[in-house]
Order: sequence, then C-alpha cells, then structure tokens
Amino acid sequence: MPDTHDHHGHDHHGHGHSHGHAHGPARHDAAFAIGVALNTAFVVAEVGFGLAAHSVALVADAVHNLGDVLGLLLAWGAAALARRPPSAMRTYGWGRTSILAALINASLLLVAVGGIAVEALRRLLHPEPVVGRTVVIVALVGIAINGATALLFMRGREADLNLRAAFLHMAGDALVSAGVVVVALLIGLTGWLWLDPLASLAIAIAIAFGTWGVLRESVNLATDGVPDGVARDAVDSYLRGHASVREVHDLHIWALSTTETALTAHLVCDATDAALLPMLCTELRERFAIGHATIQIETPLQADACRLRPDTVV
Repeated sequence: MPDTHDHHGHDHHGHGHSHGHAHGPARHDAAFAIGVALNTAFVVAEVGFGLAAHSVALVADAVHNLGDVLGLLLAWGAAALARRPPSAMRTYGWGRTSILAALINASLLLVAVGGIAVEALRRLLHPEPVVGRTVVIVALVGIAINGATALLFMRGREADLNLRAAFLHMAGDALVSAGVVVVALLIGLTGWLWLDPLASLAIAIAIAFGTWGVLRESVNLATDGVPDGVARDAVDSYLRGHASVREVHDLHIWALSTTETALTAHLVCDATDAALLPMLCTELRERFAIGHATIQIETPLQADACRLRPDTVV
C-alpha cells in the first residue's frame, strides 16, 4: 500500500509518551511489601498454632493463606515488570503481565470460592460441631491482616485491574474470616449448626459476584478486547467528527497493560494538516485515556489501495 513516513501520526509530541509507565504500580511497591510481610507472618503463626493445637483446620487455612502470599507476589511481580522499558524482543515491554496476573488471581479466588461452596453444601447435609476458640481468635487476626492488606490497595483499584484483583482477593479472605467469627458467636447463642454452612454459602456467592467482573475484564483484555472504560463507537465518532477526515478504517483499541490503552487507525483526508495528528493524539489521551495512539493519514487514492480498508479485515 502506498505510504510516506510523514503521514504517520507517531511523532513524540502527538504520541503522548508523557503517560509515564511508572505511575500506578510504582506507588504500590510499599503496599505489596507490607501485605506480603503481614500475610507471611500470619501463615507462619497459623502453622505454629495449628500444630500445637493439633488443628487440621488451622493448618489447612494456613495453606490457603499461603496462596494469598503467592497471589500478592504475582501481582507485585507483574506491576514491577510493567515498568520495564521496551526491548528489541518485547517492543511493548512487559505490561501485559499485569493482565495475566489479574486473570490468575481472579481464577484462583474463584477456585477457592468453589471449594468453600462444596464444603458448605456437605456440612448442610451433615452438620458438624463449630470450630473452637483458638480458630476464632485466629480468624479475628485474619480479619485484621487481610482487611489491612486490602485497604492498602483501595486507592488504586479503580484504575488498575491488577490492583483490583489483589484487593478483592484480600477483602474476600477478610470476609470469610469475619463469617467464621460471627457464625461462631451466633451458634454459641442458638446452637443452630446449620448457620455455619449457610453463612459460608452466602459469603461464597458474594465473593463470586465481586470476582466475576474482574475475571471477565481480565479475559477481555488478555484477548485484545476494547477495555471497559473505552467506548469504541465514541472514539470512532470523535475521529470522524473532524472536518478534514472523510473516513476512518482499521480502527483498533486494546490494552497494553491494566493501566495503558493503545489505538491504531487509518484516517482518509483530502489534504494533510500538520496540526491534526498532535491534536488527535492529545485529545484521545485526555478524552478517552488512550495514551498510545498511532494514526496513519491516507489520501482517497491511497485508501482505495489499502488492503486493511474494510472493517471486517484484520
């Protein structure tokens, strides 16, 4: 297809490199470090108390909380990799690892929820005595640690799917621990053993609803879908709305990471306007949070020869 270099909207002024790859993840290194330290200490304490009290439940919960530590390390590692600069082999850098981390974290949490639900259904059919005082005390500590860790990721979770997955993972565990304490108190007052599995089912359903959105969004980003916060039709209408633009084709919008969005498009124009590309790239960043835009300008004659012209062609 005919093309000239000066028709590419990829100059550094218009491209918007000022988005800064280190913005979101860099602020949460301390949060990840604190979260990993707290939860690792909790796992060690649970194993110690579990072995001393001969409690299989405590040891099993320690194994579950070890999964929390691994989940935090996974999210932390992905956030760190996302800040690495591009290379000859990885021209976009490692940003997509944050998407994979969110996907794995959400999947692990849903697997854990499934295990809770299966155990709850079994106990509904065959009620068992409630856990002892030691387990309740450990659950209270779990509320404090998991709740505090979740709060560390409150601030960045709306803008970063990776952080949101970590937040939901820790908040979900805090909710489970809270359920253990509340149910133990209620059963102590009423003697109704069925309250335990019923509460577990309710908590599992609540966590599943909260996690499903993260899982769906991470799968969408991992398969190059348009990020949830960007309306493709609105972007298309915006580009077509300029007087000098006759047609838009080969428009693609996808996620480079859980915080960065990219766009490519071909614009058909009768005449070349030197100010058009910088203006479009700036407004795409400000209006739609698309910080990595690459725009190709074509004349009507060049568009006729463009093999990517129909929107159905990739």
